[in-house]
Amino acid sequence: MSRKILIIEDEVALSRMLQLRLEANNFQVIAATDGQKGLNMAREEAPDLIILDIMLPSLNGHQILRMLKFDGRYKEIPIIVLTAKGLEEDKKLGLDLGADAYFAKPFDSDKLIDKIRELLPSVPLAP
Repeated sequence: MSRKILIIEDEVALSRMLQLRLEANNFQVIAATDGQKGLNMAREEAPDLIILDIMLPSLNGHQILRMLKFDGRYKEIPIIVLTAKGLEEDKKLGLDLGADAYFAKPFDSDKLIDKIRELLPSVPLAP
């Protein structure tokens, strides 16, 4: 059984690239392009992991992180922040709000996949 990953990212091309890369690595992927839709999908779908941008329309990633990590039903879902906000204070804030990992764009997709596998260890490797 493949694990489900929710991508909350407003850059459609980046979201699609991530989706293709994750699907090639045996993950099921769902995606949202704005914060409110992403939060709703997280609550409805209960994904195994979330990849979250910070700068999003409607709700920003910090608000989503706070709402999910402070809700007992969703706090155990690993969240990887993937954002253009790469300053050290941005990273500290993301981690303080409960992110399990923080990647600044541009990012190394192999390192992202490695981090996902670390957070979801039972996923089979792609051939």
